[in-house]
Amino acid sequence: MADSTECRRILGALRPFGHVLSIKLYRITLEDPPPTPLLPCLDHEAMLHGGIPPHMAVYLQEAASGDLHELVFIPARRRVEIDTVSTWGEHSAESHRRVLQMLAGTLREYAVRVTGPSWWRGDRRVAAACAAQVALRDVLLAKDVGAIKVRIDRLQTVSSLMEKESRVASWGVRTITGPLLAAAGAVTFYALGGFNLHLGETAVTALRFALLGLLGAVFLYYGLKAVQLTGMANRVWKRSAEYNLILQERQRLRERPAPEADRPDI
Repeated sequence: MADSTECRRILGALRPFGHVLSIKLYRITLEDPPPTPLLPCLDHEAMLHGGIPPHMAVYLQEAASGDLHELVFIPARRRVEIDTVSTWGEHSAESHRRVLQMLAGTLREYAVRVTGPSWWRGDRRVAAACAAQVALRDVLLAKDVGAIKVRIDRLQTVSSLMEKESRVASWGVRTITGPLLAAAGAVTFYALGGFNLHLGETAVTALRFALLGLLGAVFLYYGLKAVQLTGMANRVWKRSAEYNLILQERQRLRERPAPEADRPDI
């Protein structure tokens, strides 16, 4: 209840700056939620480990520029994170600075942390793959929901193909690692054994371990690369799933009957 009350206060503090276009919740229930698409935080709902504090993420459109930002509020830790990856290409540096100034002025008790793209996670490639099919701005604001749904379905198809390609890489590494390491061990043992008289047994043994270690490092790299590709495919799929949920919520809100006080007299 305390987190819900705090989130309501935060939403009120954001109102002068711009419009909240969508809200993602993790282990928080908003009492009397605003007429805004509400969806679960898929990134953290998909994790199987605990220890993730309840939080609220919002897609915020700055009123002055129309730029988009994603802000993640963690009430229990008094921390707000600005995720620049999900809104890649949707805001300018000036608008980003204004968001920082707004948070410093309205939520002084919150520590601000900016989350940028990770090279290892391939965040730029994920953002580029998603933007090539559908823009976040269109998902949140476009009026032709049917056309956006078609583009999201294309993105989901791309993510499925990416996941299959990552499986091919993963199984390829698993298939050849064992036999090749065994063959390389046998070859180095017998081939380098002929240099015992010239280099000495200690030097030959060290050379054997170095060659096997180098080969193992190469296979480890390709194995980790396959894991990276799988993670990227999963994040593209989660992005398309999130976009679908936003569209469903927008459609639900559009079809929801107006309150009695807002209905015109007949």
